[in-house]
This record gives sequence, C-alpha cells and structure tokens, in this order.
Amino acid sequence: MSHASPSRLTVDPSALSASLLTPPVSKSDAQRALVLGHLTGAWPLPSVQAEADEDLPADVRVLRRGVEALRLPPGPVRDVDCADGGAPFRILVTQAAVTPGARVRFTGTPRLGERPHGPLFTSLKQALAPTGLTLTEGTPWPVELHAPQDTSKVPPVFRVPGAQSSQYASSLLLGCAERFLREQRAWSVEIEGALTSAGYMDLTVAWLRRFGFTVEQSEGRYAVTAYQAPASVPSLPGDWSSLGYLVLIAWRTGGTVERAEPESAHPDQAILRLVADVGLRMVPAGAANTWRFEGDATGELRATGKECPDLLPTLAALACVLPRPTTLTDVGILRVKESDRLEGIRALVAAYGGTTELTAGPDGEQLRIVPPATKPASFAMDSRGDHRLAMSAATLCVLSGVPLELTGPECVEKSFPGFWRQLARSGVRYS
Repeated sequence: MSHASPSRLTVDPSALSASLLTPPVSKSDAQRALVLGHLTGAWPLPSVQAEADEDLPADVRVLRRGVEALRLPPGPVRDVDCADGGAPFRILVTQAAVTPGARVRFTGTPRLGERPHGPLFTSLKQALAPTGLTLTEGTPWPVELHAPQDTSKVPPVFRVPGAQSSQYASSLLLGCAERFLREQRAWSVEIEGALTSAGYMDLTVAWLRRFGFTVEQSEGRYAVTAYQAPASVPSLPGDWSSLGYLVLIAWRTGGTVERAEPESAHPDQAILRLVADVGLRMVPAGAANTWRFEGDATGELRATGKECPDLLPTLAALACVLPRPTTLTDVGILRVKESDRLEGIRALVAAYGGTTELTAGPDGEQLRIVPPATKPASFAMDSRGDHRLAMSAATLCVLSGVPLELTGPECVEKSFPGFWRQLARSGVRYS
C-alpha cells in the first residue's frame, strides 16, 4: 500500500501535532464555475489552472475533460467517461443536450449507472425532442446523446421533479444559461414539488450571478433573463465538505484550518453551526479565513439530510464520541449516493461499538446514533469505494484515538486527493 493510501491508521495522542490543515478547492463550486467559464469565454478557468492536477478532486477532472470534449468542433461521436461522478455526469448531459450538433457517448461505473437519472433525461426529452434531440440509454451504459442544431422554436422551459436530487435542477439551470447566451431569450426551470437539498440549487444560482447572469426566482421557478460580463473571473473557495473532516481533526489536535470562508453559499458550511451546537467555538487564527476550534463537545447533535446530506457521514463520526445520542433526519437520500451511504454509516457506528436505530417519521427516515459505553480496542471499516465513508472513518480514528483498519482508502481521490497527507501533518501514523 502506498504512502498516500494507508490501510491501517494509528493515533498516539502524544504524537499529534497542531498543524495547518488545507482543504482542496470545492468540487461543487468548481464544477459550476468550470461550466460557466466555458460558456462565458473564461476558459481555461484560472482558479482551476492554478491547482496541481494531483490535488484536484477526481470529479473536477472528470467534468473538465467532459467540457473539453464539448468544446471540440462538431464531428464524430465524443466519448466521455464520467467514472463514478454523479454531478459531473448530470451536468455534462445537459450541456451536451444544449450544445448545437453535439454527439456524445457517456460511460461510467456500474454504481453510477444504478443511480437515478431518469427525471433529468425525461426533462431534456420533453423540452428538446421536438427539435431533434435523441437520448438513448444502455443497460446502463452507454448513454448516447445527439443534440439538435436549433432550439429557438420550442418553449424555453425545462420541467423537472424536485424529489431525489437537486442536481437535476442545477444541471438544467446551467443549461438555461447556455440557451440564453445563444438565443438571447429567457429560459427557465420549473420544479415540481419540494426540492431536495435546495442549498445546492442556491449554490448554482450564486455562481450564475457571480459570472454575470441575472437569475429571477419565484415559487418553484428559476429563470435566466440577462447577462453582463463581470469585471473579473470569480475565484474558487475551499471545499466545505472536506473542511467538515478537517474542522474536527483540527479541534482534536489543536490545529487550524485555512481556505474556510464562513460566508460561503455551500450547504456544508452548516458544519460551523452544527459543531457550535455541541459546544465548539470557531476562533480566528491570524490569516484571513484561517480558524481554530475550541471547547468541549458535550451538546446534542441533530442534523438533516435536507440541508447537508454530504455532511452526515462526517457527523456520524462525531456522534460516536459524543456523550449523548445523535439524531439524523431525512437520511433516505443517502441510499442513492456513491454507495448506500445510510448502511455505510450504520456499519461505521457498529464497527466502533455503537448502535443505530432507523425509524420512519414525519421527516422521512430518521437515524438515531448511540455511542458505545466504552471505546473498542480497534475497529475495521470497508469504505465500499465511497470517499466520504473512508474519510469519516479516518476522522473517527483521530477523534477517538482508536486504531483503524480501513479497506479501500484510495477512493478519497474523488473529492480530496490530499486527505492522507493532511492526516500525516497532524501526526497520524499509517501503513
């Protein structure tokens, strides 16, 4: 096993060091910015170019390759491998559908093929099939898409259900930006029912506005109605999903985190409020957007998948070392992530000696996590190929000081390629 991919992690409390911890660029922000940079002529995007390729989350590299394929002159079918990237795949499908004459053959992992994409496909077909769009699904791969040359004669609206994933609506709204620039008429997304993980749609809107688009919002409707080039290309923030792990590790080790923008529109910025709820204080540590965390984690932790689904595995790690049970609501959405993340969380808690109780309630499925009465001597966890489960297990190892045997650690490349290097900075030993 290479230095970057540990299988066994051990923590000697006396060896932990108070280090400066650095997250990667936010993949959610970078994916939106890359598309908008492509549409508005800010390509290649300076903030992405400034990052070493090996430090870029795999999902960002996937989306960049896909955009590069769409930027080629019309011609033969372009092959785009989305690996296991749900957001890159969904964003690129819409961008392919609105790129005149594009012919793209998408492939991905079996798990990506199992995840739900039907509502997005249906929305694109309903809006664009009258103009000649064809979208053919394999079992599950390939997905082959041939885009029309002209959509100016169809109603400028995409309609999509809000359930399952906000990525459908975000993908379509980025498609509206392309259509507005090309046709100079407003395009809109109409959402049927409540929107799951609405914070990610808010993030999409924020990025459209940073790049100069006017987005008008009303109940269940988002419309791109104008564009004026901004004075400068927006820069990328640190990734709040990754900062969730680092905040807890910095608290445990007495270290600090950087690239942490408290005013970020990212839904996982909620980690600041949630750790404050259990008793941790965020304290400035000198440089801008650099912080340390102090206090005793003794409060009650409650969080919802409606707000920050990607934080829930991280919070489950924290739950295992709190003195009180934790309640996570609306956890059903976790079943359709890179793995069945709900069962992954339950496996992590069980491996550490805690218990979980899953019930149906008014806010959907609810998971109650009860920490163990005494810490185990060690614990083992299979990442299931899921980057968030791997990093959450490692975070629990640091928080508890209990050795961890981790299967499949290399999957962190998807969102945080430098994660194991950050742990090494904090004095964590691995082999």
